[in-house]
Amino acid sequence: MFELVQAAGGSYYIESPAKVGLVRLDGDAVCLIDSGSDKDAGRKIRQLLDANGWKLESIYNTHSNADHIGGNSYLQRQTGCRIYAPGMECCFTRHPVLEPSLLYGGCPGKDLRHKFLMASSSDAEPLSDAVLPEGMSIIPLPGHFLDMVGFRTSDDAVYLADCLASRETLDKYGLTFIYDVGAYISTLEMVRDMEARIFIPSHAAACEDISELACYNIAKVDEAAERICAACAEPLSSDEVIRRMFISYGLKMSMEQYVLVGSTVRSYLSWLRDSGRVEVLIEDSMVLWRRIG
Repeated sequence: MFELVQAAGGSYYIESPAKVGLVRLDGDAVCLIDSGSDKDAGRKIRQLLDANGWKLESIYNTHSNADHIGGNSYLQRQTGCRIYAPGMECCFTRHPVLEPSLLYGGCPGKDLRHKFLMASSSDAEPLSDAVLPEGMSIIPLPGHFLDMVGFRTSDDAVYLADCLASRETLDKYGLTFIYDVGAYISTLEMVRDMEARIFIPSHAAACEDISELACYNIAKVDEAAERICAACAEPLSSDEVIRRMFISYGLKMSMEQYVLVGSTVRSYLSWLRDSGRVEVLIEDSMVLWRRIG
């Protein structure tokens, strides 16, 4: 773990629970794509940088989930690097309590305010083309979270963040976190048709052809939508739909899993309603979801 792997030319990644990209710039300067899950990850990354005599200039965050920005604060304090994050993700990176607040839908209790859902705050600046190293470009990847992006380097290495999951993860859990299901499917369809020298997803193996994995992710989204529609053959509350998805996928309930899976199921319900596959009923002061047709 935390092994440095050369992907193409000066484009590397650090093998870790959420892969960290590393791109060599001029001389001994480097930048990172994301920073790992916590202070310990940041420390291991700095040790790797020091061992190679590299100076960290900047961190480009793909999105603000805690496992991607957890090393920001430590690395910024230690190196003085600048940190950039896209769109609304920049606000969440500066104010990480927003992540568990969004997932829970209210003020999160202390059992949701931990490093897996809430990173330490870092002084992030808005990401734009103007702050990127020469030859690097931004790839919008909406769906998994608010304004997630990926990056393409001058070596034609593409860092895909969390826009798809590994086949192993999908087979084990079935249901993965999604904020905007419609945007997520559009992103997967775009990624399916992309070409690059190498693709580097954060939670799947690097590969030269991403199309098969993208198609498998699309199929799993379709499967989840069908399971939720089937559950709503009778009018159900959101919590009852969530309960049935936990049972259907064999998932173990905890507060952390409740907010992650619950938020995802509610996102599916919104998308299914907007696309005319389920409807909302309000009965006896309860919001109920029912399949159409």
